[in-house]
Amino acid sequence: MQPLLEQASWETLIMVGWSTLIAVVAGLPLGVLLVLSDRGGLLQNVVVNKVVGQVVNVGRSMPFIILMVALMSFTRWVTGTTIGSEAAIVPLAIGGIPFFARLVETAVREVDGGLVEAVQSMGGNTWTIVRKVLVPEALPSLIASTTTTVIALIGYSAMAGTVGGGGLGDLAVRYGYQRFETGLMWITVALLAVVISLIQFAGDYAARTLHSRGRGGAAPRLRLLKAKEPAAADIGKVA
Repeated sequence: MQPLLEQASWETLIMVGWSTLIAVVAGLPLGVLLVLSDRGGLLQNVVVNKVVGQVVNVGRSMPFIILMVALMSFTRWVTGTTIGSEAAIVPLAIGGIPFFARLVETAVREVDGGLVEAVQSMGGNTWTIVRKVLVPEALPSLIASTTTTVIALIGYSAMAGTVGGGGLGDLAVRYGYQRFETGLMWITVALLAVVISLIQFAGDYAARTLHSRGRGGAAPRLRLLKAKEPAAADIGKVA
């Protein structure tokens, strides 16, 4: 039993790890683009915003099992097969991208607009605002969003196991359900619960730590710069 659990756990780790990495790398710019291209945004473009928003909405609304079936041809083209943990990474990543992108959009929208205006008044361009203000200030929320995405992908990976995706879900179905080894199935459920609890604890701790340190430190620096500007102007007038 132990070798089976170790192999299934490793497969789940590979699936969730790679799909999370792809989802974060692709979903972060998509989420930021949704904010920048919205009405009143720094790169206002209604057409781009609507198109990207619709793509994200469609990706989020599609049930994962259906998404796996719909992507079988693409998965076979990318990995050469439609079964196993490597093949499951493709639909997991594609399903995770719009999920994470929408969470990123929500996190970035929470950033104080006054900070953006302060950087603009200092001559900062869009890239500077994104790099120095939006992402650092939204970092605690982005960490929480990543945690939510990882947990969701663990659930997706379990569903992938029901159609030959490997991992703990596949182990629970093949041995726990089809072979009536109820004990193994409940061990798998308990293992998933422990893993999810640990991930949630680590994500919450990281988010709280960053939040207590000033959400990346951009706000205090900008407030200091804004306070110095009037003082410098007053000195100039006196001179």
